[in-house]
Amino acid sequence: MATDYDAPRKQDDELKEDSIEELQQTRRSDSQSGSVDEDEAAAAESFELPGADLSNEELSVVVLPAQEDEFTCGSCFLVRHRSQIAEDRNGAKYCIECVG
Repeated sequence: MATDYDAPRKQDDELKEDSIEELQQTRRSDSQSGSVDEDEAAAAESFELPGADLSNEELSVVVLPAQEDEFTCGSCFLVRHRSQIAEDRNGAKYCIECVG
């Protein structure tokens, strides 16, 4: 229930009268609110997300080769800066995260 903080405050007598009336009204609306029964699968099919159909789209990305100061980890296969080399085993370099 929204509260209007700018509205003038009511006296105690007014609060008692209003609260009884509000309780009776909310009980009526609560008993009627559970009457909606909708199939979830049917509801999900009716929703269409904006831009969801990407079947005809092509992704174009420029892939750069590893630079002189980079290496590819032999465990996680991520390209990392050479300052993250932790170990060099049989020519394969491993990063700090994989070794540590």
